[in-house]
Amino acid sequence: MSRPTALPDAAFDSGKGVTAALHLSRARRSLQEQKRVPSWMIESLDREAGRLGVTRQSIIKVWLAEGLAQTAFEK
Repeated sequence: MSRPTALPDAAFDSGKGVTAALHLSRARRSLQEQKRVPSWMIESLDREAGRLGVTRQSIIKVWLAEGLAQTAFEK
């Protein structure tokens, strides 16, 4: 199986097409459905993450884990 040619950064950066370097016949759409998060939630997460000096992803993981642990405890 042939590999796609390397994408020349300069060509991409200058706006030239790079689709010739892609195997479009093997491309697939993600089966995951996109979920939108309201901007006020993102801003709130970012404020809390900044206050704690961590990333937004870290806040989300911790809060999800806490919520799941609480749910498991209540059962």
